[in-house]
Amino acid sequence: MKTIKHFFYASAIVFGLSACSSDDDNLLEVEAHTVTNLHAPQTSNYITNPPTISGDFVMFDFGSGETTTDTSDWDIAFRGTTIIVNGGSSTGIAEEPARNGNAAAYIADSTFDELTEVNNSLFAQDSASGPAIPTGSSNGWYTYNPMTHIISPAAGKILVIRTADDKYAKVEILSYYHDSDTANDGQHYTFNYVYQPNDGETSLE
Repeated sequence: MKTIKHFFYASAIVFGLSACSSDDDNLLEVEAHTVTNLHAPQTSNYITNPPTISGDFVMFDFGSGETTTDTSDWDIAFRGTTIIVNGGSSTGIAEEPARNGNAAAYIADSTFDELTEVNNSLFAQDSASGPAIPTGSSNGWYTYNPMTHIISPAAGKILVIRTADDKYAKVEILSYYHDSDTANDGQHYTFNYVYQPNDGETSLE
């Protein structure tokens, strides 16, 4: 009987290891991509008081890795230096798309490579108080030099995104100018991102 018990115990261990291995095998690979020259223009009218800013937001979907015009299937959206998420409620910005997902965001003080895990306690959603990703120089992802009028991604600021369907991504904005040349037109985003396509998985590596 002792031998039989040991056999059953060993079999259970083998079965458990096999099950874990099978679960790991079913996971999709974490994806790493670079988006180049995503054009997100806005029009500013400083004759009015207060100034008016207009233009369509350019919506982006991490699952497909592409911009989209589908207002029911987007994760983040860009216009000028403003980035909004598909979660929460309207911020009051003109022409922002309706929110129908559960997206959220926070800005991590880290490098892109060192940020390997999501901190769910830090997420915020857009609201009447403003976007989850703050706007304005040194408030969010960029700094503005009033002497040169150059907008530069702030060092050590990584966007962490919960997507509209509760998956995760991290974003490192590299440039705000076409072909990453500040002598060229602005409102062209180049960024790296890592997307975690598996439900419930918070690892970003």
